[in-house]
Amino acid sequence: MKKEFKIGLVGIIALVALFMGINFLKGKSLFNTYNEYYVRYTNAKGLTKSTVVYVDGYDAGIVTDVVYSYSNRGNVLVEISIDPNIVLCEGTQIMVESDLMGGCTMNIVPTPLSDKRYLPGDTIQGYEEAPLMNQVEEMMPRINAITCKLDTLIGALNTLVSNPNLASILSNVEQMSANLTTTTEHINTFMGRDLPVLASTYNKVGENVRVITENLKSVDIQNTLDSVNMTISNVNAIMQQVSNPNGTLGALMYDRSLYNSLNKTVSTVDSLMTDIKARPKRYVHFSLFGSKTK
Repeated sequence: MKKEFKIGLVGIIALVALFMGINFLKGKSLFNTYNEYYVRYTNAKGLTKSTVVYVDGYDAGIVTDVVYSYSNRGNVLVEISIDPNIVLCEGTQIMVESDLMGGCTMNIVPTPLSDKRYLPGDTIQGYEEAPLMNQVEEMMPRINAITCKLDTLIGALNTLVSNPNLASILSNVEQMSANLTTTTEHINTFMGRDLPVLASTYNKVGENVRVITENLKSVDIQNTLDSVNMTISNVNAIMQQVSNPNGTLGALMYDRSLYNSLNKTVSTVDSLMTDIKARPKRYVHFSLFGSKTK
């Protein structure tokens, strides 16, 4: 009886160890509880039991079973066990993603917490990410375009390097750089030495303008305008006298006979002056001994 008890105890221990070993190999914790959910896919993409389930990169659980419906193609039910502290709200995306090595992982993209939550045992519609090779194929046109541009760029660089004028071009660039350095130095000199002088001159000019403005403010503009108006009035009066034919100036301007008489008188005086200059003895007599009778 004692021997049979020992055999039975060893058998029980072996079964427990086998159970624990199987769960350990499946990735299940032997001492923690998990929440079970079901995720429905049209393509499992190679998901197997013990596939790790990630939430934001965190190992949150594993795939515990994958059931394919032979009677309803395109219907794969995946059972997952995840950490009970992770709350799945409506709108959560559970995606199957493939890698370059042909393996796949399950990623949960949770939504902000809300009152509409999935309960353990609920079935959630899964999302399938496009295969990596399909993504690569979709990117191939862009890759080819970039490759063509790189080939063109490399060809242009080769042409530039093989150009015999490259040395001259580089020399010109170096000269331009030296000129730019010199110009920069001149600008720095101007900014450090000449600009303060110009600023001081500008300040002096501004002060002079201010003084002139103040002087203009002190001028009695009204009296000046009155004097100008009086002068203009006098000029107008003179012009009226000139325009009046009854006046002296008007008579000179408009009386033709008076003008001719005055002109004739001036001409006579001019002739007389000319004769006096030519024969002064006829008009003036000087004698130290008295005058002679002609």
